This record gives sequence, C-alpha cells and structure tokens, in this order.
Amino acid sequence: MSLRVTFVAAGGGSSPLAERFEDDRPLDRDGWWQVERAAPGLLPLAAADLRYCSPAPRSRATGDGLGYTPLVQPALRDCDMGRWRGLTPREAMAREPAAAELWFADARAAPHGGESLLGFIGRVGGWLDTRPLEDGGRIVAVAEPSVIRAALVYALRAPPATYWTLDVRPLSTAVVVGRAGRWSLRFDGAPGCGPARP
Repeated sequence: MSLRVTFVAAGGGSSPLAERFEDDRPLDRDGWWQVERAAPGLLPLAAADLRYCSPAPRSRATGDGLGYTPLVQPALRDCDMGRWRGLTPREAMAREPAAAELWFADARAAPHGGESLLGFIGRVGGWLDTRPLEDGGRIVAVAEPSVIRAALVYALRAPPATYWTLDVRPLSTAVVVGRAGRWSLRFDGAPGCGPARP
C-alpha cells in the first residue's frame, strides 16, 4: 500500500526571496480572498483520510478556510531561523552578508543560530516518512511554501541546493506518492482543470 500526500501551500505567500523567515503573520485580506477564490477547486481534498497543517497562522487559517479542519503538526513548522526570524532573505544578506552567504552555500551550516537547511529538510522528511499507512492512504497537509519545498527536496532525494530553485505559489498543490524512503512526485490533471482529486 502507498500513501498519497497532497501538500497545499498556505494563502498569502510570495516569491522565495520575498518570504519572511518563520513568518507568523495571519492571513491578510488578499490572503483570504485567495482562499475564497481557490476553495471550490480545493474543497474535494477535504475528503482525505487525514488532514494536517503546519502551526503557522497562515497555514491554520488556510486549512480552516478550505473546510479541512486540519490537525496541527509541529514537525511541519518553518525552519528555525534563529536571529533571522522575521527577516526576508534579502534583509538577512544585507545585515550579515558573510553568514547569509555561508547559509545559502552550505546546507549543513546554521550561522543564524537556528536550524540548518539540511536539518530542516530532514525534519520535514521525517514527518513524511512516519505517516501511518494503516490510517488511510490519502493525506492533505497545508503548509508554508518553505515546508513544501523541503518536503519535495526530501521526496525526490534531490541535492539540498534544489530547495532554492523551487517556486511554490499560494494555494498551489504538490502531490507525493509512496511510503517511507520511497517517494515520487506526481503530476495530475491538465492546466486549468484545478487540483487533483484526493
């Protein structure tokens, strides 16, 4: 038996370089508008056997707004960015250029005093690998774009630097199928057809 895990990106997001590290702001008016607009296409995912979300306010609000009533999963929290919490990558580069350069170049480094990129990817991947097969094969997880990028890098066994090349848009979906240690990325549907069925 295999699992089908559909990740849904929280509303109100932005490009990777404009995201704030460990952003704990709630959904703003534009974010709620995005959720309301996407809800008809994403509502079928509420039929998943298990529905989760990250602890971030945007993720919880997105999951509730889509009718998922998700269970908060601490392992799906954003990367611990230490003293860079709340900054954008550009702001971190401006304040501590050498430390930021090291962090972007070395996935094992944590010059901000928080979690390394490799540790973050491993934590999210560990959550993915410990999903219970016996509780049902369909899972939906609403999370911040950074968490979804980490999950995809883990599932694909891609080099950590791949994390920086993935662009996860608000309310977009990504589906991984498999089981612990054996995941594949699945593309369903055609452009304009909405999200895949759960």
